[in-house]
Amino acid sequence: MDTGLLIALLNPTIALALGAAFLVLWFHQRHRPYLAVLALSYCVSALGFLFQYFTLPIGMALTKLVSNTFFTIAGCCLSSAIVARYGRKVPYAGIGVLAGGGLASFCWFLFVEPDLTWRILAMNFGFGGLSLLVAAELRPVRDNGPTEKILFVLSLLSVLNFFVRTLVVVIAHGPFTSYDGFYGSSYWTTALLSHALLSLLIALCLFTAAALDVMKALKTETHTDPLSGLLNRRGFEERAIHLLQRCAAAKFPVALVLADLDHFKALNDLHGHPAGDRVIADFAAKLRSAAGARGVAGRIGGEEFAVLLPWSDLAAARLFAEAVRTLYSAGNVDGLPAGTKVTASFGVAARSGDEALEPLTRRADDALYKAKKNGRDGVRLSYERPETAFVPEPFKTG
Repeated sequence: MDTGLLIALLNPTIALALGAAFLVLWFHQRHRPYLAVLALSYCVSALGFLFQYFTLPIGMALTKLVSNTFFTIAGCCLSSAIVARYGRKVPYAGIGVLAGGGLASFCWFLFVEPDLTWRILAMNFGFGGLSLLVAAELRPVRDNGPTEKILFVLSLLSVLNFFVRTLVVVIAHGPFTSYDGFYGSSYWTTALLSHALLSLLIALCLFTAAALDVMKALKTETHTDPLSGLLNRRGFEERAIHLLQRCAAAKFPVALVLADLDHFKALNDLHGHPAGDRVIADFAAKLRSAAGARGVAGRIGGEEFAVLLPWSDLAAARLFAEAVRTLYSAGNVDGLPAGTKVTASFGVAARSGDEALEPLTRRADDALYKAKKNGRDGVRLSYERPETAFVPEPFKTG
């Protein structure tokens, strides 16, 4: 097998392997449709490269059109999949204009005014425009993580590859008058090698992003309570400790609110466990809504909840607890008989100094116990300071 054929088969082989790998990933992660689009992109680009080297019975001109149509579809799929992966709105209009404009120009210089050099420029400039569009979409998220930054850089390298490399090689080589010697030219060799390298790098980056997605989902599952949708005890404690450290470094006040549903066991016994589950889910939704993005909310026991509030002193945390208590006791829970009142008790403690989570929780729990003991459906505060070790003063003689 000659060297030219080996080089020609390099890109289709790589593209098919990557397409198959993305397809396998999609079979195991059907909720991530961008993986299926990536698989389609790489498989279609493999066909595009094959039809560059092998001529179909329909003739060379139509074979070249089929090949570049596949390239265009692959470029559109790759661009939209990358943008969709990072939560950006896919600019379908922009992708369509750039890809369609490049292919239309290719057709013009293929059938109306045949010119191989201009066909090369038309397709490369169209793909360069797609790369620039992807880079523009990734720019706002490029600092969100390593994969975003790497893909942003690779998009810019693709822009340089399609614009600068094409112009430099075409100018150095001179106009292409026919396909004689084209597949042995410096343009085609650099095009194949640069495409193979960039395809591999982009695919590796996207594989890494997919792996990080799986790890993030697994971590979320291990840190989230499935019934309430809030953090479980483990997740809450990890997030709370981290937040306490940040607030201590910045000298921000922090307060902890503990909540416990009143007479929950009796409610479960009277109305059944499904009703109890609805009560927990309903209270968790109200707690999450009240805490917003700044608070860390979790379900730390059967009917016990916790919210850590940064930038909140004791008075602010009390207002938060009273608001949640009033909102919850005044509402009805779907699935419970009309007129059934469900209430909650709250204990509030404000952090003192660099107090750790455990003593802060103990003080809030003591306040919660007082709220339960004093009739429930109320808020009690902890005014106590955290315990400190007693250090006797040195004995002094007069």
